[in-house]
Amino acid sequence: MGLGVGSSVASTTMTDAQAPFLLACRCEPAPWTPVWFMRQAGRSLPEFRALREKHTFFELGQSAELTAEITSQPVRRLGVDAAIIFSDIVTPLVAVGIEVDMQPGRGPIFASPFTSAADLQRLRPLEPEIDQAPLLDAIRLLVKDLAVPLIGFAGAPFTMASYLVEGGPSRDYARTKSLMLGAPALWHALMERLADLALATLRAQVEAGAAAVQLFDSWAGVLDPHHYTEFVLPASARVLAGLADLGVPRIHFGVTTGELLGQMATAGADVVGIDWRVPLDAAWARVGDRAVQGNLDPAVLGAPWPVVAAEADRVLAAADGRPGHVFNLGHGVLPETDPEVLRRLVDHVHERTRRGT
Repeated sequence: MGLGVGSSVASTTMTDAQAPFLLACRCEPAPWTPVWFMRQAGRSLPEFRALREKHTFFELGQSAELTAEITSQPVRRLGVDAAIIFSDIVTPLVAVGIEVDMQPGRGPIFASPFTSAADLQRLRPLEPEIDQAPLLDAIRLLVKDLAVPLIGFAGAPFTMASYLVEGGPSRDYARTKSLMLGAPALWHALMERLADLALATLRAQVEAGAAAVQLFDSWAGVLDPHHYTEFVLPASARVLAGLADLGVPRIHFGVTTGELLGQMATAGADVVGIDWRVPLDAAWARVGDRAVQGNLDPAVLGAPWPVVAAEADRVLAAADGRPGHVFNLGHGVLPETDPEVLRRLVDHVHERTRRGT
């Protein structure tokens, strides 16, 4: 199966330093505010659902061509300014032999949660060119033809640790916090190994051709600032610092992290992702002199179009035309979202922010 990117295929000059997405990541003026959506590749698109009926999630990830096809689907359909590689934050864990079941409606479920120091031995070092060959091959396929920059990504150490300790998604993260506070030496050892895992996969993705990376700390918002600074920030900073020499934009994102934004900004990212719970201008003041990404509430996309447009305009007004804003949602696209609304939203943001008009 080829990429089939049709009219979205252009010369690779579109992925160079002048791409609007990369300009915004560097806080440089762009011809329009760039747009992409977390979880834009996948569950809301009918073409993805058709593939999902024939393959398990991890089967899709084991095919470089299918991964490339799914990654390019939202570029073709929606006209977004960046693609993000189709994968999941748990795939490096699967690659090193951790048993995971991706359950629809629940997410990743781990058969044997981590409970003791003995479990650390299950986290061997990642060898990306061997363990993640299909993913890296997909990136190499994509960067030959994509008309927009490609984003690679990984799960941040805390979020990965929480999955391993809880055995899956959690409402209160009680087991995670108990391990973190009750066995700090074990906790830091676990975070160190997970930081190594994230850094290895991100470096490999960039070396294969990804033009930017995003570190997802999806569940860090369950922590207070003191515990975040002591138990989480050092490992995230280690990952981001380990990418500095590659010269690509580094995005750091978490959910319900309004009270942590100041600390997250010190981790070393070039761009801080903002969820919808904090006004964009207030969040920008908290992260300082760097780019921001966000922050429309994903649920808004289920409202009538005039409401969607008005809410998008509210985000743009908070950005106030300042260089360094990447328009995105405050979390991932919801499964029930109409792709046509996403397409209209991309066009709307482009039209509202096009310079000189």
